Order: sequence, then C-alpha cells, then structure tokens
Amino acid sequence: MTKNLPVIKRTKTTPLTIHPFRVAFFHSIFEVNTDWDKIAPADNIFLQRPYLQSLEQNPPVGMRFGYFMFYKKHEPVGIAIAQVQNFKADESLNNKEDDSNPCFFSTFARYLKGLVASKVDFNTIILGNVLLTGEHGFYFKDHIDRKLVNQIMDAAANIGVKQFEKKGIKTSLFLLKDFHEDKRPDNSIFQEKGFREFTIQPSMIMDLRPEWQSFEDYLGAMSSKYRVRAKRAMKKAAGLTKVEMNEAMIEANVDLLYELYSGIAENSGFNAVNLNKRYLLGLKRSLGDDFKLVAFYDGEQLIGYLTAIRNHSELEAHFLGFDKSRNRDVQIYLNILYELVQIGIDAGLEKIVFARTALAIKSSVGAVAHEMYCYMKHQNAFSNKFTGPILDYLKPTEEWEPRHPFK
Repeated sequence: MTKNLPVIKRTKTTPLTIHPFRVAFFHSIFEVNTDWDKIAPADNIFLQRPYLQSLEQNPPVGMRFGYFMFYKKHEPVGIAIAQVQNFKADESLNNKEDDSNPCFFSTFARYLKGLVASKVDFNTIILGNVLLTGEHGFYFKDHIDRKLVNQIMDAAANIGVKQFEKKGIKTSLFLLKDFHEDKRPDNSIFQEKGFREFTIQPSMIMDLRPEWQSFEDYLGAMSSKYRVRAKRAMKKAAGLTKVEMNEAMIEANVDLLYELYSGIAENSGFNAVNLNKRYLLGLKRSLGDDFKLVAFYDGEQLIGYLTAIRNHSELEAHFLGFDKSRNRDVQIYLNILYELVQIGIDAGLEKIVFARTALAIKSSVGAVAHEMYCYMKHQNAFSNKFTGPILDYLKPTEEWEPRHPFK
C-alpha cells in the first residue's frame, strides 16, 4: 500500500473516514441531507434527488440502496450511490436453445455454461447504477484529483459492506461501473486491490450533428442504401399510431407495459434486474417532461413503446417493450430507434445514448460503439482468483460488424 492511498479509519468523533475525507452514509435518499443537492451535478439527472427517490420508491426486485456523502473538513466535495443486488447467473443468463446451431458441441457448451452458472449466486455491492449505462454512480468536485477519486471509491466499497452488514445484508462481490475510455482508471490502482477489469458490451452513442435541424436532414445525411432502408421501415409502420403517454395513460396501462417489457427482457442474453411494475410510472411522476414514453398502436392495440430520459444535453434511451410477433411485418424495433433519433433532434440535443445490446442495428442508425470498463472483486481472496475466468466464461457475446450509414 502506498503512502497516499486512502485508508478507512474509525474514531470516536468521525465514525467513518477515508483520509482526508469524512464520510456520511445513508440507507435511503429520503434520509440524505441537503448537502447532496449542493453537489449533485446539474448535467446529470441520474444523480439528482427526484430520479433517485423515484427509483427507491419503485425498486427492482430485491434491490437495496446506499448513499455516500464525502466531506473535506466541513465542505461537501463528493457523492456516490451504492446498490446491492443478488446475482444468480442461471436466472440472469438466457441459455435457450439456438436452433441455428444444433450440433453436439454447441449443445454441450450450453449445458456446461448452465452448470457453472448454477453455482454462481451472491449479493453484489455496486458503486454505480445497474439500470443505466455510463458514469452515473458518483461525482466529485473538479478540484478533487481523479486518481484520488478512484482510490476513494475502492475504500468506499468497504465502508458500504460494513454498513449493509449492520442491516443483515451480507455481500460477496464489489462491482464498480461504468468508466468511459477517457476516464478509465490507471489499472494499477485497482489491480493492487485485487479488482479484475472487464467489459460487457460497449455503449452505443450517437452524436447529433448541429446541421440536423429536422429528421429529414438526418435522412439526407445518409448514404442511399441506409436512407432507402429507413424509408422502407417507416413505410411498413405507416399504419401505426404514435402516442406520447401522459401520467394517467401510463397508469392505466401499467400491466400491459410491464408485459411487453417482460417479453423482451426474458429473451435477452443477460438480464441482471427485474423492473418494478410501477417504475416507469414513477419516473413520469418524478421527472415530468424530461421523461417520455411513446407508444405504438395498431388500431386500438398497443404493440410497443419506448422510454427516454432527457439528461441535460443528452437523450438516454431507457427501457422498452414490444410484441415480438409484430417485429417482422412493421419493423417496430427499428422504428423505435428512428423515433428516438427524431426526439433527440426535435429537442435540440447533442447526443443519444442507446446503451448496450443490439449493437449492429443501433450502428445502422448512426450510433458508434464506446467501450465501457467495469471492475469486480470477490471479498474472499481465494474466490477472487477465479472471478476473471468465470466472468469471461459467463458474459454474453454478440458477434457484429459496425455499420457506416452516413455519406
């Protein structure tokens, strides 16, 4: 351990400290004092109180929460969130039959992965937000050195473990997520603490060009191949009606919205959380116009929807749902992506964060892959030796080729 590495200390006057910082820990955002609001960045809605309150009131199944306030002397200088989530690999990983590759070795590989996954079951303390892609787990004032911040986060994880244990919640694993390439920690900082660096899938991010004043400008920037593809997809969906749902409409359709979401989540390659049925309704109540739910109707039948959150100058694509049986005839998923582009352009935003999964099709509408780095450590030193290999073995893979839709 180097001389400058933060160390957890306990004294009578300051029960929790990470030298030279004092730490306040809370189990509920409703208990956190107003210093949080002084620190929470104006350009990140996901660290602000309204979003965090909504999430806590409508939590994913089994999730627990923690909140850190960091002080230097009496000045609040940083905040961080923690989530505790049980991870059971055989329930989170989708190992359904793949009819495209029915050979013995493919079948045996699925069996072996299922066998290993059945042994992976533990509570994980996450510094970050598993419902989002990106750096939405902590924030420190600019004068706090980034390298020091990374060291603080490691020490904070240990504090979180002890605080959750007081509530009878034992955790086995640390997860720090997500770090963009330009903010990727010096790997030696986490390596000496036993963390394993890994990636899952890149975040698909689309820059909206200033000259795109309308959706037609966006289409005009495409090469003819992708422009024809876009118009063909939109023509297939021309008979659908798009409706932006208000709070009352979302409440009236809570069950159906959840059913459509579940149909997609259960067939994804990896599903770490199960949403609360009223999560989307809670977001609309808390975020108002910054939260959008656009529904697609075929006559009177709701067949799909998207949700998106305006995060300062960015549009964050959030959870969605649709009837998979209708995806071929109306290309509903591709039309959802185009609708997100239109929302972003109409709002004059700079970026759309499409998050992970479905990399190729998101690339085809203009999103570019940005690798996100995460760091994991098992609290048991012996078990930690196997964390890296097991992660590599279990994590979902998606073979894809980047598309280049613009001229």
